[in-house]
Amino acid sequence: MLKRMFVIGAAIASAGAAFGLVRARTAFRTWGVDPEEAERKLPGDDLVPEAEVADTRGIDIAAAPEDVWPWLVQMGYGRAGWYSYDELDMDRPSAERIVPELQDIKVGNIVPTHPGGGFEVKVIEPGTALVLYSDRALVKAQAGAAQEGREAASVNVRATGAYLDASMPGDFQASWSFVLEPRPGGTTRLIERFRGRMEPVEGRPAPPAIAGKALVFGLFVMVRRQMLGIRDRAEGRPISHAPWREVTLAARAKAIEAAAAARARAEAGVGPTIPAAPTGVAAVATPA
Repeated sequence: MLKRMFVIGAAIASAGAAFGLVRARTAFRTWGVDPEEAERKLPGDDLVPEAEVADTRGIDIAAAPEDVWPWLVQMGYGRAGWYSYDELDMDRPSAERIVPELQDIKVGNIVPTHPGGGFEVKVIEPGTALVLYSDRALVKAQAGAAQEGREAASVNVRATGAYLDASMPGDFQASWSFVLEPRPGGTTRLIERFRGRMEPVEGRPAPPAIAGKALVFGLFVMVRRQMLGIRDRAEGRPISHAPWREVTLAARAKAIEAAAAARARAEAGVGPTIPAAPTGVAAVATPA
């Protein structure tokens, strides 16, 4: 989910003209943003102390924290899903119910993002905070299992994975915090914070500043969808699904083509770039 949010979302952003960039940029600057929340220290901030990228968003949920918490702890690929754009990071729709057998989670557990790997759980404060973490060392340690399980994943997940592996080659650290704060009337404020740091590949130029901005925009695209998905499930609202019937075999082929092109650039020493979005994917980023 990390690389899928961080890179595929950026690729979606690069095709912004196709879905109304002005509207999307306006939402990016304002949606879920509270200056006080952005400045406040949250659990997990110390995991990436020198973050180059930080994004904090919040959403009000008409349900008590104890009714929102189960939706958080069951997240993950092969579990209840990520409640976002399932065709990018899941093989089936995200769950629309609380799954009792997925409610046991501990520090040190892995919350899967793909077959064979995922985020490590670093902080659990039951009913209050869940913090996930990933870095290059963890990804390398999981690489063997990920390769073994890749063929079991759907065509979309495999194509997305190939695209991402070629697009994010350097070292990185990332923390992802989910914080639940009780509000009057038995409601909840869900705050999500992403903190990240990426290091350039040795011997290659660092990515331009515009790349970081595009990546944060991409993160927003995916996380916004997720936060709305959590809210809708906790409140018992009807679940809306992205228009993924528009994603065709040609779109998946384009993702694989983009991955090959990015890999060729890397081997030529051109340095990291943001590949073009796979055809047909841009439609998912339009804010509702």
